[in-house]
Amino acid sequence: MKSMKTLLGAVIALTFCFAGAAQAVMKIEITQAGQSALPIAVVPFGYDSDQPLSEDIAEVVAADLARSGRFKPLDRQDLVATPQSGDTIRYGNWRLSGVDYLLVGKVNPLQNQGYQVQFQLLDVVRQEPVTGYNLTVQGNRLRQAGHEIADIVFEQILGEPGAFNTQIAYISTEGGAGNRVYRLQVADSDGANPVPVLTSKRPLMSPAWAPDARRLAYVSFEDRNRSAIYIQDTQDGSRRKLISRSGINGAPAWSPDGKRIAATLSHSGDPEIFVIDVDSGALTQVTRNGAIDTEPAWVDNNTLVFTSDRSGSPQIYEAAADGGRVTRLTFEGRYNASPAVSSDGRSVALVHGGEGRYRIAVIDRPTGLMSIITDGTLDESPSFSPNGGMILYASESGGKGVLGAVSVDGSVRQRITLSEGDVREPAWSPLLK
Repeated sequence: MKSMKTLLGAVIALTFCFAGAAQAVMKIEITQAGQSALPIAVVPFGYDSDQPLSEDIAEVVAADLARSGRFKPLDRQDLVATPQSGDTIRYGNWRLSGVDYLLVGKVNPLQNQGYQVQFQLLDVVRQEPVTGYNLTVQGNRLRQAGHEIADIVFEQILGEPGAFNTQIAYISTEGGAGNRVYRLQVADSDGANPVPVLTSKRPLMSPAWAPDARRLAYVSFEDRNRSAIYIQDTQDGSRRKLISRSGINGAPAWSPDGKRIAATLSHSGDPEIFVIDVDSGALTQVTRNGAIDTEPAWVDNNTLVFTSDRSGSPQIYEAAADGGRVTRLTFEGRYNASPAVSSDGRSVALVHGGEGRYRIAVIDRPTGLMSIITDGTLDESPSFSPNGGMILYASESGGKGVLGAVSVDGSVRQRITLSEGDVREPAWSPLLK
């Protein structure tokens, strides 16, 4: 069984050895859909203009709903009609096509180069409207409008918030040894519109979103003598160094209130968990132990979970953010590491190792019950969607680094690959403001 020091070295080695194209497009494959996916028809939105639209909004919505595994959109060639409003619906025809819900809409150009997007969601079984909205958007935000509509449909039907209007951050690399370029990238939740936030010839690691869904904390090795934790604004590009002390400066994690960052620091000796005030840089030491304490994640503004080998093997522990008593959270198996916490603080995703395999598991904090939800051999770096319904993680497929996404019950699975190269260390953003 690996020691924690070996674990840290292995994680760093894995992160740095995968190469990939910086601007490569992500491809998402649904490898396992939910058994009870709801049939829905998403009709192409009407549009009457000589100027073509930059995005097919209905296609974006349908793809989002399909990726969730909770819906099964009807193929376009099987649509019985293409209505643009609810007052022209012939519900009997749609019932014969086997759908439970119907989404229709229209896009109207405005004089200021914007658009008004009208849509209605209809219940085919009850033969009545569910909801309808008018959205006014700029031309470069049509795709985001599709994500917003998908979120509305998801919540109206399932009673749970959607997580389509979000972003993911990840690390990609390009070039061989001695000529490698590292990029911190941000893309839409469906992998579209990838944008490099930072490019460096030195390693980049551990991106973590702030609650404002705008700032990213990450680890950079651009100073050859030591690592540093930076904070970067993904919109205006501004960045600042938060901390760079001797030894390890790693694994940043934002507090829910956005005022503090928990991290692993070793300037005082062994790697310990510290909390850093974002504005002042003041440090609060959380753990004091001769073991390796690393990978903090926030349960709430007062509580942290983290990985430690203080019991002889990597396990997940819990502690108050201002220090004090530490309690062990995981007991099943000899390898549990890399915790991520759902937004409600109830579920902890982690890497569970055993029999030469490393898979993603979820533990229920109140009961301690654990469920293994992936079936890979090297699954790592779990990150919850903001609604808590899905978990994004890094994996391997065909010898290359890919991402995976899985529902918290394991019933829905996806594989996310770059068209060229590899991708690692994903982080799912909060909902966009």
